[in-house]
Amino acid sequence: MAGRDDGIRGTTRDTGDGEPSTWARELLDHLRPSGRDARRVVDWLAGTARADVSLQDAAGTLLAGTRLPLDGALVADIGSGRIASAAWEGEGRHQRLVRIGHPSGTCVLAVSREAPFDRHTAEVVTRTAQVIELLLAAHETTEAGRRLRRATADLRLAILQLLMVEDTVAARRVAAGLWPGLLDADTACVYVVESAPARRERLVAECLDTTGDEALVVRCPAMDGHVIVVSPRARTASDLRSLVGRHPGTFLGGSVWQSLARTATAYGQAVSALAVARFRSDKTAVYAERTHPERLMDPAALRGWAGRVLRPLDALAHHTRAELLATTRLGLEFTAVNTAKILGVSRNTVRARMERVETMLGVDFDDVTARAVVHLALHTQINLLDGQAGTGQDTHAPGLAGLLACPAVDAWARELLGRLDHDARNVRRTLRTWIDAGGNAERAAQSLGVHPQTVREHVRSAEPVLERQLLATGTDLYEVVLAHLAVGDLEQPVLTAG
Repeated sequence: MAGRDDGIRGTTRDTGDGEPSTWARELLDHLRPSGRDARRVVDWLAGTARADVSLQDAAGTLLAGTRLPLDGALVADIGSGRIASAAWEGEGRHQRLVRIGHPSGTCVLAVSREAPFDRHTAEVVTRTAQVIELLLAAHETTEAGRRLRRATADLRLAILQLLMVEDTVAARRVAAGLWPGLLDADTACVYVVESAPARRERLVAECLDTTGDEALVVRCPAMDGHVIVVSPRARTASDLRSLVGRHPGTFLGGSVWQSLARTATAYGQAVSALAVARFRSDKTAVYAERTHPERLMDPAALRGWAGRVLRPLDALAHHTRAELLATTRLGLEFTAVNTAKILGVSRNTVRARMERVETMLGVDFDDVTARAVVHLALHTQINLLDGQAGTGQDTHAPGLAGLLACPAVDAWARELLGRLDHDARNVRRTLRTWIDAGGNAERAAQSLGVHPQTVREHVRSAEPVLERQLLATGTDLYEVVLAHLAVGDLEQPVLTAG
């Protein structure tokens, strides 16, 4: 195989038996998945042809290579499609210009060198232009697919955010265009699938493949490793369990069936179940329909009390009141930052709305007991949306002390907290002090004369005993707070009403 002196670096003649030459093999390598970059191809051509090379779009923007002095008329003719290629010679330089078409426009590949273009060099330029055309088309197709996937993901998130604030009518209207019938059901389950953040994109793809168009699959805007799935189909649970079983380090938490208006409540249940799933061999858990304190209270008395607590908000316009309550419900379940991500607003907006509610209700949300009590009132109001009768305006209804004093609630609270009495470290005292300190381990540690890490370890060790997530604010913690209030271990907060 004899070498050539035709200006083509490192080339050999074709073998005659159908094998490509060295330069052709190198060029084809740029079509491999790991090498698809038009800029690298331009650089390769410059080195191979011992030339200066530029790739520019129809507007003259340099996309790759080196800016070259080109004949404007030739470039315009090639860019407009009047001619496909052109050759120019002058001032000791030889130039070849080739039109490259792609889905969104036209590019011009220009090659300039001192030596004339022989047949082999011209062929290298022509073949390189074809490869660049393929790469640009593939890139645009990939980018179009990425933009479509991003737009679809944003639309799914928007639907979830509408459900989170109970705007089911708008959520159904938005979903109907792409996923007809998805939200036609009155009830649904919410699932949270957890994996390492680096694996979430793969998890999202598998959740979409597993559920098809029968579920709303959303990247959680608050937690990088979470995927939220809202589904009105019963078989989704088994499909997701099968998915989790195939992947180590992946966990599944699910809610009980809830109306679409209670998607935020269902989401909180799924997150709570996820904490339990981490301790189970099958890595899955469904929110337990355990005994909740509000179910032990007199329904009419509870509705009357909740109506009194929230009455200061009744003077607001309907949409303003709904916005404040929806934000506060989520804000009591999650941090302000995560609530903002879930709702698609700024965290300052979340804080401003919650501060307005604080002022109107006369409470301080830095006080965990106040948060628990307002959470109970909001949770009761949500139940009214699910069809329970009652106006919630009974001025003769008992206050919080009366609701918590009923024998059933007292027995429930003593049984729940009594589970901690067997721990010789006096975890129950630590938990009570930590709650009284607003969930602040440092302040609780100062009161107890221990290290803050000891407080955190005690609280964490109470979670599996109580079967509730405590270190993350939310329903689980508030139930434990209500238990402390019921047995008199904590002082009841003062509210404007109730």
